[in-house]
Amino acid sequence: MTGTVFLVGAGPGDPGLLTARALELIATADVILYDRLIPSSALDGARADAELLFVGKEGGGPSVPQDETEELMVARAREGRSVLRLKGGDPFVFGRGGEEALTLRAAGIAFEVVPGITAGVAASAYAGIPVTQRGVASAVALITGHEDPDKPETAIDWDALAAFPGTLVLYMGVRRLPHIAASLIAAGRSPSEPVAVIEKGTLPDQRLVSATLATIAETVQLEGIRAPSITVVGPVAELAEEISWLGPRPLRGRTVAVTRARAQASGLARRLEALGANVVQTPAIRVRPLDGPPLDPSPYDLICLTSPNGVHALFDRLAESGLDARSLAGATVAAIGPGTARALAEHGIAADVVPERFVAEALVEALADTPVERALVARASEARDVLPDALRARGAEVDVLALYETVAEPLTPAALRAAREADYVTFTSSSTVRFFLQAAGGDAGFSSATRIVSIGPVTSETLREHGLQPHVEAERHDIDGMIAALLMDTTV
Repeated sequence: MTGTVFLVGAGPGDPGLLTARALELIATADVILYDRLIPSSALDGARADAELLFVGKEGGGPSVPQDETEELMVARAREGRSVLRLKGGDPFVFGRGGEEALTLRAAGIAFEVVPGITAGVAASAYAGIPVTQRGVASAVALITGHEDPDKPETAIDWDALAAFPGTLVLYMGVRRLPHIAASLIAAGRSPSEPVAVIEKGTLPDQRLVSATLATIAETVQLEGIRAPSITVVGPVAELAEEISWLGPRPLRGRTVAVTRARAQASGLARRLEALGANVVQTPAIRVRPLDGPPLDPSPYDLICLTSPNGVHALFDRLAESGLDARSLAGATVAAIGPGTARALAEHGIAADVVPERFVAEALVEALADTPVERALVARASEARDVLPDALRARGAEVDVLALYETVAEPLTPAALRAAREADYVTFTSSSTVRFFLQAAGGDAGFSSATRIVSIGPVTSETLREHGLQPHVEAERHDIDGMIAALLMDTTV
């Protein structure tokens, strides 16, 4: 049976602008063919067994030819697989989605189109520029600023654009801005018309420069504006001064590498991006569930969960046994920290015990007055034995249930290079330290300016054991504490 191809727009860069349908398809696709300009965390929700293939184009770098991309779509669909073609912006706005749809139709492959928010509208909005405005601009034209260089002549009618009674939004034109501006002026557009160029629109390091049509090319060169950028020509460009709504953010201009598993990284990445950081995804680990026999919680009077991953894996195991949250009703439920407690709450369980410090030793102290005869400790296979050993020392019968394991996730040379050059690199567990170093060939290779951020003392000790000194350690050993510590470090 032939599979279906989904031509999906991923929006302009901010992962919050991914549509609900796009997220749904990312989570279910067998194969994802993705471009360079998709949001950094767009693939976080992909299945662990999904085939992820980069088919983008790097300016001045490696590129996958369009015909090769189309051949991949057809071939994977003919294997009976669900194929997601994930494109920046909207697939039908300078995204070659129409060409791909025609190829699929000719090959007899079923397809669906999922529109995305196009950068020309979104980047302008994030800069405080409405592309249409009552009394100012009643029309908008979307124009490519980068035509096929192999074409014998331009398809752009500069006379028509110069006479167009509205806003001009040019995509991919920052390198050709001197030619574009000169052509519009020569065709009759006013040299004094306001122009704005938005670099990396909707992303944490978005920049805006404003000038006139006569001076914009020189201004862009002086300010070092680079692709991806959107150019807005028209009176509405002046409204950015009045409508600008993105205030200064404390981590603007800082690059932060996140090494935790991709499936768990999105929350931390989104928090950092909201603070203005440029987040580099370098997932050094992957969480893999472990198979096991049916689970019966009824014999236990204490059930301890040591991570959100453990919580979700526990409820997966309960579901396999035909059970749900009600089966934990007779036990005291302990969580090692607020993140684990929140994961329990998602499954309808309010944790009875949550220590103030988020390490196993603190959970042992918090359970000091809790009567325990038989306990279940649900955790990762490689976790420390502090908790079960302490409970056994009190005379309790303890079963340790390994529900998942963390395994190495290969890192590309580009991801390693980006992490090594980052302003900050974050480690959220000992396993992220070990597997990052494994992926790096044993040598972290951080630049002298890179600062290492640890989630807590256990992770810090692992860093030191491997010859790395943490510069920042969270007082609260969770994501909130790590972000607070990072923010404090930037103000020192």
